[in-house]
Amino acid sequence: MTTKPYLTGHYSPVPDETTAVDLPVTGALPPELTGEYVRNGHNPKPGITPSHWFKGSGMLHGVRLANGRAQWYRNRWVRTPALDGAPLVREDGSIDLTASVAGTHIIEHGGRLLALQEANLPYEVTPELDTVGPFDFHGKLTSAMTAHPKQDPATGELHFFSYSPFPPHLTYYVASPEGHITRSHVVDGSGPSLMHDFAITATKAVFLDLPVVFDPEETSGIPYRWHDDYPARIGVLDRVGTPHVTWIPVSQRALLHVTNAYDTPDGKIVLEGPAYDQASWATSWKWWIGAPGYPIAPVSGAIATRWLLDPATGTATEQQLDDLVTDFPSINDDRTGLPSQISYSVAFPGSGLDEFAIVKLNTTTGERHLHRPGPGRHAGEAVFVPAAGATGEDDGYLLTIVSDLRVNASQLLVLDAHDLSTTATVDLPRRVPSGIHGSWIPDDRMSP
Repeated sequence: MTTKPYLTGHYSPVPDETTAVDLPVTGALPPELTGEYVRNGHNPKPGITPSHWFKGSGMLHGVRLANGRAQWYRNRWVRTPALDGAPLVREDGSIDLTASVAGTHIIEHGGRLLALQEANLPYEVTPELDTVGPFDFHGKLTSAMTAHPKQDPATGELHFFSYSPFPPHLTYYVASPEGHITRSHVVDGSGPSLMHDFAITATKAVFLDLPVVFDPEETSGIPYRWHDDYPARIGVLDRVGTPHVTWIPVSQRALLHVTNAYDTPDGKIVLEGPAYDQASWATSWKWWIGAPGYPIAPVSGAIATRWLLDPATGTATEQQLDDLVTDFPSINDDRTGLPSQISYSVAFPGSGLDEFAIVKLNTTTGERHLHRPGPGRHAGEAVFVPAAGATGEDDGYLLTIVSDLRVNASQLLVLDAHDLSTTATVDLPRRVPSGIHGSWIPDDRMSP
């Protein structure tokens, strides 16, 4: 019996693929929910114990909703060479960009569904979650792609990056709404740090060069380690015109996921996300690699934080926004890169909260609401879907899959984004392991 935390409890993998139709629904599914919710996560094959959480093979879980019905659920592994054991690094030392576990995220762009893992190429899958194969943006992408691209709600362009422990450390890309790369260039001055996420504003791209740095002596399987002597910096890059970047010193924090960023009228940039200090990063790291003394949950000590960046002076100020331990933040995607004040996150046990929850935070007023699934239940990342005719930032619904250890089952919850009350519940045919990231893909975006 394994003691790895990422293979036990809510994170226990399932051994096979299945399909179920006409799922039981409690409550009423809103008519806006016509499409597919798909969530990705790490699910190694039976008998395989990966060296860390992020190395488990990617498995997609999808629920199709239409006409007030939950038409089907299905789960499928992303069938990449890594699923059958192919290594990222070949015997000759070269990188196999197709050997992805494809287990971090899934997005839609240009009519394609892309399963993402930041060390590799994207993997295209069908709406039924069958694997098509690696997608290299029509031959224009020859490096890895982040698992956290950003789609500009005004232009439909997809902004993303590739990072590497070896020069060039950071390359920025822009793809057209149809999925063709239209811009790429190396970002000067970046170092070999762990860049899991980034942000865009209406005018800038914002990069995180923080003190978790490539270290070949790290033996956990994740070749990065916190180096407190590595100066933390945030890079602000002009999206238009000459690609000038300004690196701004900040305090020693790590950031896995960005909540949002936006420009202010006086030329500054607001950046928000759950930040780790060195102690909370080290504790969380123990869970991710299954080291002795690991905590009860994969996130420990990450706190919602705001930075106000001033490229003109090269300075930043920092503000704590809340005291709950949270991560996996999400927003109304129509506000990506634009002023926003509502975020949704997974709250983890700690700081006075003894169970998992979904938290809605108003980052302007500090007001928050909690949805508590209950003892033995773990709600994952909440994905926002706008309501028909929405005018307010929180006019819509949240979709999240709950793992329930009490009855070894799972549900898809549809929450009212205003107050986090339950609008509808879909009973799934099996317990879905707590995973990473997902997306809502409406029917009108399913084909090019």
